[in-house]
Amino acid sequence: MRILFFGDVVGRSGREALIAQLPGLIAQFAIDFVVVNAENVAGGFGLTLELAKELFAAGADVLTTGNHVWDQRTLIPVIGGEPRIQRPLNFPPGTPGVGAHVYVSRSQRKVLVVNLLGRLFMDALDDPFAALERELASHRLGDTVDAIFVDMHAEATSEKQAMAHFADGRVSAVVGSHSHVPSADAQILPGGTAYQTDAGMCGDYDSVIGMKKETAIARFVRKMPGERLAPAEGPATLCGIYVETDARSGLARRIAPLRLGGRLAPAIPDIIRAAAD
Repeated sequence: MRILFFGDVVGRSGREALIAQLPGLIAQFAIDFVVVNAENVAGGFGLTLELAKELFAAGADVLTTGNHVWDQRTLIPVIGGEPRIQRPLNFPPGTPGVGAHVYVSRSQRKVLVVNLLGRLFMDALDDPFAALERELASHRLGDTVDAIFVDMHAEATSEKQAMAHFADGRVSAVVGSHSHVPSADAQILPGGTAYQTDAGMCGDYDSVIGMKKETAIARFVRKMPGERLAPAEGPATLCGIYVETDARSGLARRIAPLRLGGRLAPAIPDIIRAAAD
């Protein structure tokens, strides 16, 4: 199975670039399943149902989120009726929405997507390790589901790496989000789980993690409240991860970064190029 994951989509620039290019990527490279972290889609803060529908229409199968999931309050009363929008699994019981769900891919295979929120330097939520353990007790890779993809939305690289090793051999991939900066450690762990610490963002990299740099710099320099942060509006770089899984075991066969457009150097996985030839 061929899975694409796109890191945090920031504002109009990232959203419009992804919507414009995603259908072509899916068709050209025979992608089975697409996961998009959409927690910064609406002006850099949160997600609305209307914008979610635009991403679904472009080809996203699931939208994961993170610590900004509730920034747009209009999402709260509707998220329970749309399982394709996830909030982190380790929110307390009774929180609306789902944090893990089984979906059907374009190739009619079952994909479990799990959205977790880290606790180091973040809001204090329930234990993400225990939350994943409970979920894996009900879903076995290569048996009840064909692939398991985990979006680990966390600040600390150590917490992301620990989660990947904790899940190694039991999930197809653990990919980090939240830092908006792509890391260079794409690998397959000893047990067969694909991992990268952070996928990066889909947004304008002439910025401070997607926000207009002048406003962000002023906050650091003056240490005083000032103008509200707003997304940078220049050309976006799409940052994502390509994962290919084994049809029988569900474990990873390949992982590679994908970067298109904007300021960052392009990265087109060799397997994708080969598939297009």
